[in-house]
Amino acid sequence: MTQGKRAIFQEVGTDKSAAPVTAAQGVIDRGRNSGARGAIRIWMMILFALVVVMIAVGGLTRLTDSGLSITEWKPITGALPPLSEAAWQSEFDKYRAIPEYQLQNKGMSMSEFQFIYWWEWGHRQLGRVIGLVWAIGFLGFWAARKIPTGWASRMVLLGALGGLQGAVGWWMVSSGLTGTMLDVASYRLATHLGLAFVILGFISWFVFQLGLSEKDLIQRRRMRETRLFSMGTGLMHLAFLQILLGALVAGIDAGRNYIDWPLMAGGFFPPDMFSLTPWWRNFFEDDGLVQFIHRMAGYALMIFAIVVWRVARKSGNTHVRFGFNAVLAMVFFQMVLGIITVMYSAPWQIAIVHQLGAVVTWVLILRARFMAGYPAVQSVRGA
Repeated sequence: MTQGKRAIFQEVGTDKSAAPVTAAQGVIDRGRNSGARGAIRIWMMILFALVVVMIAVGGLTRLTDSGLSITEWKPITGALPPLSEAAWQSEFDKYRAIPEYQLQNKGMSMSEFQFIYWWEWGHRQLGRVIGLVWAIGFLGFWAARKIPTGWASRMVLLGALGGLQGAVGWWMVSSGLTGTMLDVASYRLATHLGLAFVILGFISWFVFQLGLSEKDLIQRRRMRETRLFSMGTGLMHLAFLQILLGALVAGIDAGRNYIDWPLMAGGFFPPDMFSLTPWWRNFFEDDGLVQFIHRMAGYALMIFAIVVWRVARKSGNTHVRFGFNAVLAMVFFQMVLGIITVMYSAPWQIAIVHQLGAVVTWVLILRARFMAGYPAVQSVRGA
């Protein structure tokens, strides 16, 4: 049935037969499954906290030289620790067959072995807990059909990366079980830690996104500060490189040598930087060169953080400016903490704080980048 002609001055709103389209029913949200965004965000926050604890426990496992105490990878049956004296003796015998015991820890007592065993067992057990929390959450939201449109693949991605991390962890451990290795291969350690930060980065980004509706994300993206967002991306990449370099330093205990600063053994360059052959091994295994590169990358990160901060100062958005203020402050604190760590020959109490500082720096950079990419709406007075 066709409507009659409308008078030229007739108010549009007087036609009560057609319901107005509200913001909640707009084109952006119409037909989309918003799902349980709040509940999924809380679940991801729990995963975030567990991954941070996992990174800390992993760092302490490395600092206490506990990572090679369990010489087998048993994802299911390995959840149970030795429950009898015979079982403990069997695990100890396996450990006594690897190079770390024979070349470094010969004569270790059972109680000393149990100390390092519990550290590694706890590290692996925490990985199982994270996998279980992910599985329960994902399957629960999927069964209840509460996963927002487009989010199932992101949730699966986290689970896949977690499974890959377990495999990479064993690949790392296996490198120290044969030959003359006293520790795991440094480049495998860097891969393992780097993947942990990738997982943490994805979780952080997803938590930021879930804090807003899809409609708000699209609206805020229209106000994106493109240059600052791109510079935040560059800062993120440089910080990730520095994290990998830090893992290489930890992998060969390079932080416990060359403890003078700003020089190294009295010079700008460490002595005998390229003594190993072939030459490329020096970038992974020479303690002086690895620490030197880590130092230089730290200075570069600090300088670039200052450059990005100066650009962010010109932003008209208070939240964006504050986000990059926090990044600059944390990068500076982390650099000072790194210097202190080296000058005190990397005791575990300071080294683990430095590692957790890397976590805070990483998340703050991602947060500032998100703020530049999705600036919060503010009033003219707020600007």
